[in-house]
Amino acid sequence: MDTLLKMEKIERHYETPAGTVRALDGVSFEITEGERVILLGPSGSGKTTLLNCLSALDSPTGGSYTFKTQSTKTIEEVPRNSSEKMTSFRRENIGYVFQFFNLLQDLTVLENILLIQELAGKKNPARAKELLKLVGLEAEINRFPGEISGGQQQRVAIARSIAKRPTLLLGDELTGNLDTETSNKVMEALVSACKQENITSVFVTHDEGLVKYATRVIRIDSGKIVSDEQTENDSSE
Repeated sequence: MDTLLKMEKIERHYETPAGTVRALDGVSFEITEGERVILLGPSGSGKTTLLNCLSALDSPTGGSYTFKTQSTKTIEEVPRNSSEKMTSFRRENIGYVFQFFNLLQDLTVLENILLIQELAGKKNPARAKELLKLVGLEAEINRFPGEISGGQQQRVAIARSIAKRPTLLLGDELTGNLDTETSNKVMEALVSACKQENITSVFVTHDEGLVKYATRVIRIDSGKIVSDEQTENDSSE
């Protein structure tokens, strides 16, 4: 598989009245197409800041970040310090699964998917239904988010996030509000969807129990990578 993205000596520093906060302090790694990476670390370790830089929601204050974009299929420097260019990069390349689902409550499950497709210029009802079937919700397409469980809502959010065919799918504590059994169902749906859609994924968590769903685990603490290991786990087995 080819390299999808590469970060070299990434820094994200904040100036505060108490001094400089080094949220990211020289982070370097690359991610290959098809990997499922978990960023693991305690609160305040820098993992969410790293996710925000990966998604171009935030700009590093130092270092290099390159990405194999959908439009050119070549490795290019990711835009920074330009909201318009960063937004375009995200729209073209990035999917995001949030902890709190962020579904529109007055739209049905299916309509939530169709809306994202429409915004991406890729409205396709048949594909929307296929994605909901992929995450095990084909029987819920006409229900509203408030009528289904939290775990089901998160699976809708996963289907929605991949509806526009992102190159990279990101998530921040996406099972943080769910019990262990529900978290496992959500992660199984996520792994299945990423494999079928050939989507690379990176997820932030502090939950060691989710390591079994990753092909690689990067541990971060105090803004630095403290370990980076491939796993032998494959939840499709």
